[in-house]
Amino acid sequence: MMHWTVLLAVEEAAKEGGLFDIDATLPLMAVQFLILVAVLNVIFYKPLSKSIDDRADYIRNTQVSAQERLAKAQQLAQQYEQKLGETRKQSQSVIAAAQADAQKIGAAKVAEAQQEAQVAREKAGQEIEQQKQEAMRSLEQQVDALSGQILEKLLGQSLAK
Repeated sequence: MMHWTVLLAVEEAAKEGGLFDIDATLPLMAVQFLILVAVLNVIFYKPLSKSIDDRADYIRNTQVSAQERLAKAQQLAQQYEQKLGETRKQSQSVIAAAQADAQKIGAAKVAEAQQEAQVAREKAGQEIEQQKQEAMRSLEQQVDALSGQILEKLLGQSLAK
């Protein structure tokens, strides 16, 4: 029985104009749809589009700023590397000059010490020579005294005999 009621309702709808009735409701629905689209455009789509555009501009500006900062940082790093290289060269030249000065001072000190040692050797040689001379004189005096005593004993005994 239910089948018959559905069939009867469909047949009545078909008799009245079919599936789509073109009367005053279709233009009313079209106007409602256009009003809905206009309201959604004003309330939802325009602010959303503006937010998306603002965010895109912010990202673009931030990216450009970051690229500028990166370029500046790379340039500063290159300058620092160059200054570091120059400073290293200067420090190496200062170290080399200090080493050369130290070698000169060391050589001068060694030469001075050798000269002092030579002077001390000569002085010691002279002192040794003086002591040798004095020892020889002392020995000669002792030899003279002993030979005099020997002669005295020999001659004194032969004179006494």
